[in-house]
Amino acid sequence: MHFGLYIELMIDKLKENYGSIFEVALISEIERVGITKEVASGTQLMHIGQYIKSMPLVLSGTLKIMREDQEGDSLLLYYLERGETCAMTLSCCLGNQKSEIIAVTESDTILIMIPIEKMESWTAQFKSWRNFVFESYNHRIKDLLETVDSIAFLKMDERLIKYLEEKSRISEDGIIHKTHQEIAYELHTSRVVISRLLKTLEKKGAISIERNKVKLL
Repeated sequence: MHFGLYIELMIDKLKENYGSIFEVALISEIERVGITKEVASGTQLMHIGQYIKSMPLVLSGTLKIMREDQEGDSLLLYYLERGETCAMTLSCCLGNQKSEIIAVTESDTILIMIPIEKMESWTAQFKSWRNFVFESYNHRIKDLLETVDSIAFLKMDERLIKYLEEKSRISEDGIIHKTHQEIAYELHTSRVVISRLLKTLEKKGAISIERNKVKLL
């Protein structure tokens, strides 16, 4: 693709996702300083202990944000979709702290990376940016509370159903393209438990199971 046409397409995506949120002047600033990044599905963008030099605005695709324990087991916290950013990344940027999360692309993703030095000045300069940051924090806190509630109060079969519903929602074809082991990994449990629960759901007619695929019915 011709470079000029590519830039125009990225600007169109920026305006499509953020044009109703940000002032025209802020969109122009993002066009000027932002760096477009295309990332393949399954790419780890951020790891624990990493210093954050820029924050992402999602133009397309989905990222999953996770925590990891000392044994390397991960827990899914929430997803980031187009039109969103990561509040935990914002906190690291503003506090010049190391990352406490892992970010992995769930699908092919296009991002605009904003240099961290713009965070503070934009908060003072643009009301829409300030509102966007506050709303991002609010949204992510709700997501984290849902995750805590799910772990604390839901049985594993209920957590699994909620997980499948969310995965189906963000999937382009409505199918969860995951192995039983990958599902178990994200729900912080064993593959045997997940396989048993999936079989039970299949017998109830709630899902259909194929090789490395689960579909809600």
